[in-house]
Amino acid sequence: MTNRDMEDVVDTSDEWIVQRTGIRQRYLAGEDETTSSLGAAAALAALEKAGMTPDDIDMIICATSTPDNTFPATAVSIQNRLGMSHGFAFDVQAVCTGFVYAVTTADAYIRGGLAKRVLVIGAETFSRILDWNDRTTCVLFGDGAGAIVLEAAEGEGTTADRGVLTAHLRSDGSHKDKLFVDGGPSTTGTVGKLRMEGREVFKYAVGMITDVIQAAFDSTGTTSDDLDWLVPHQANRRIIDGSAKKLNIAPDKVVVTVDLHGNTSAASIPLALAVAAGDGRIKKGDLVMLEAMGGGFTWGAVLLRW
Repeated sequence: MTNRDMEDVVDTSDEWIVQRTGIRQRYLAGEDETTSSLGAAAALAALEKAGMTPDDIDMIICATSTPDNTFPATAVSIQNRLGMSHGFAFDVQAVCTGFVYAVTTADAYIRGGLAKRVLVIGAETFSRILDWNDRTTCVLFGDGAGAIVLEAAEGEGTTADRGVLTAHLRSDGSHKDKLFVDGGPSTTGTVGKLRMEGREVFKYAVGMITDVIQAAFDSTGTTSDDLDWLVPHQANRRIIDGSAKKLNIAPDKVVVTVDLHGNTSAASIPLALAVAAGDGRIKKGDLVMLEAMGGGFTWGAVLLRW
């Protein structure tokens, strides 16, 4: 759905949306599509890229805020769609930071010896929780899914190792009312709709994002000069540009896909990874920073060697 298409839905304009967010289009799930169907498709694509099959996977984590059902976990539904009856699967809910939390969780399970190969998925159908009369939010979000495979491997314990090098997660529930869904099983008994105080979110975003990125640099003794790619959560082009500038990360090192997908919450980072790895920008051995901020607030960063 392009911005021109949005003009037929709410009182907005392509110029207004692009100027404030950088978004030019977004994708909406079809009537016969769900978060699990999108997630399963992304999972199969990731497995194909990795040269693996579902039989090689012993754990699935799905980051989502728009599950198929209150329960079971969407990850279990994806597991079933993949024809798996072995291993285990569960969801992680940290809104837009969900994929960063999920990668960190998978890394911890691998380091702890509880899993060898983990399928990490970010999948969302945010169009189902949007208020299509609220022009300040409905133009921002889209649907989608992306996935990666993490595999246990021996390293030297240096920043030259491949895989997750460090992760830094944060949350602060005092900011709940700035970005939330006004429904839930234990409160209203309804799904609810997304509500956001956009200016308030923007006010905090750059500072919180740069905090965790700098923590990742400090813990590994690396700097922005060492970084090959910053793959941020794709929420707003101004937030992405502001964070990179504050950290002295060159614009040509930043992967930006917000113009293509809009804000797909937990799916945005894996979708951006798929684009940048697919077109050859991200290569084996590259130092890559993932970062995100979402409702809660939650925020976090993962530094990894591709």
